[in-house]
Amino acid sequence: MRLRHVPILALLGYLTTTVAAGILLCEGTLHPARRPPSPADESQAHEIARTRHASLKEVSLQTPDQITLHAWLLAPDHPNAQAVILLHGLSDNRVGMTGYTELLLTHNYAVLQPDARAHGASGGVLATYGLLERNDIQEWFEWLTRNQHPTCIYALGESMGAGQILQALATEPNFCAVVAESPFSNFREIGFDRLGQFFHTGPWLGRTLFRPAIELAFAYGRWKYSVDLRQVSPEGAVAEIKVPVLLIHGREDSNIPVRHSERIAARNPNIVLWEVPKADHCGALSASPKQFETKVIAWFQNHAKP
Repeated sequence: MRLRHVPILALLGYLTTTVAAGILLCEGTLHPARRPPSPADESQAHEIARTRHASLKEVSLQTPDQITLHAWLLAPDHPNAQAVILLHGLSDNRVGMTGYTELLLTHNYAVLQPDARAHGASGGVLATYGLLERNDIQEWFEWLTRNQHPTCIYALGESMGAGQILQALATEPNFCAVVAESPFSNFREIGFDRLGQFFHTGPWLGRTLFRPAIELAFAYGRWKYSVDLRQVSPEGAVAEIKVPVLLIHGREDSNIPVRHSERIAARNPNIVLWEVPKADHCGALSASPKQFETKVIAWFQNHAKP
């Protein structure tokens, strides 16, 4: 092989790898692993409800695009007339939010634990990280309003769920307040992080050598699924919102770096950011349980409607 052919072959190899990587990135992103709640999970949830003096029932709703979403509704025996929607992370299900449920039931909040679309027992084949889920959250808000009549509805989301609730605030502005732990700022930025984490290089690799693969993944999603992941942007969604937002982010977060919450907070001066020392991804409750409980419950109480 002549030396002058080497650059051409290298370029062809790079282009082929870029196309393949872009397609794989898009398919893997839109089709995350699904983990339905098991009978053991349901038994555990009933036991938590019993020990926290609450009832538990399975509830569901159908979205305008004919997707059936499933959730648990836990209602305390002595309710405070307020409700919280809990939103889980990627490839998880409602069970992942159980620790928050226990905390909230202790303070007599009704708790709705949904499975996001394409997760758990809910229908849907595509996860869109807020593009469609923002409307699903609005549907659950309206369901709670019709069926439970709370004086205030709050939300607490972690990771993917945190990004979804921040985007939902532009669609449903009637939440009394929300808490978002470890959210991503926008989908392109978290894409840079994901590629850097895979190669242990930091986000610079995604911003440079693998930037074409990320852009091709976006283009492939628009072409094949009509899903424009460029529009997934919690930081863009919060710029004009009036709903009180408490961001929580561990300073040691190795999954979604704390700079994501700092970018979001910078878009709206009314957003409060609590950076938790020694906390990893969604680990604030474990790292600082008393402070977490105090801050979250105070945030809800301070923004309750009369």
